[in-house]
Amino acid sequence: MVAMPRLQRKSFARPDRTRALGSGRLETVDLDESVVGRVNLPPGWRWSTDVQPVVGTPSCAVRHVSYAVGGTLHVRMDDGTEMDITAGDVHEIPPGHDAWVVGDDPYVAIEWANSARYGESPEETGDRMLATILFTDIVDSTAVLGRVGDRAWRTLIVEHNTRLRGLLDQHRGREIATTGDGFMAMFDSPARAVRCAAAIDAAVEDLGLRVRAGAHTGEVDVVAGNPRGLAVHAAARIAAGAGAGEVLISATTRELLEGSELVFEDRGLHELKGISGTRRIFALVRPG
Repeated sequence: MVAMPRLQRKSFARPDRTRALGSGRLETVDLDESVVGRVNLPPGWRWSTDVQPVVGTPSCAVRHVSYAVGGTLHVRMDDGTEMDITAGDVHEIPPGHDAWVVGDDPYVAIEWANSARYGESPEETGDRMLATILFTDIVDSTAVLGRVGDRAWRTLIVEHNTRLRGLLDQHRGREIATTGDGFMAMFDSPARAVRCAAAIDAAVEDLGLRVRAGAHTGEVDVVAGNPRGLAVHAAARIAAGAGAGEVLISATTRELLEGSELVFEDRGLHELKGISGTRRIFALVRPG
């Protein structure tokens, strides 16, 4: 069941969880399915010094959407792009960056995206974990590009990505990668993954785009913050078989959704390229 919105409040004076970020600190509060975090990073704090030894990734693999309350944070992306973030800035930091506090004041920010996972060690996340992998793809993207031209296409892609990221944040999905005209994301709940997928096509329909999606639940190896393994390949193959506006899932994911309000149609047995045997596929009929 999906938690119904309700009037509620919580205080960072009594956070649900606290995690050390080296010399810094992350506090989070849960508002049903939403997680909001507050980071407090002292002068001299640096991601590559304080957090990298814990998470083990070459650079920060977490996307941040935040509001800076105080202090200054300098961000350097893996491609060399740099920016100072100061008090009052509403900002987004994509995965693949280092960052450090500038000046004598602590950096404090409120985070809305991925704060539940920020700074987790491999022992906390588990080197191997059960996850639902979701792939999305714009249908006939080459034809759309040919029809609208390069400049309009770039505008469409930016807006498409913005809307999908909003849905990922809403359903607590973690963006793993973009595929040019689609996304790969990971969820800790199959229901949230499928409901997120169900909302995508309608979210971009006014842009003249149609999206297909596919999901599979299985154990994945987490390497440098990214899922690897057969479950990832199965999800990609399932997504490739979907039509415009369709959400296809594996039988494994379907079994985990027993008792939910999600309604599916049996699409029969299918061979997935590069994967031995046949897999039963289901199509979402009603998202509940």
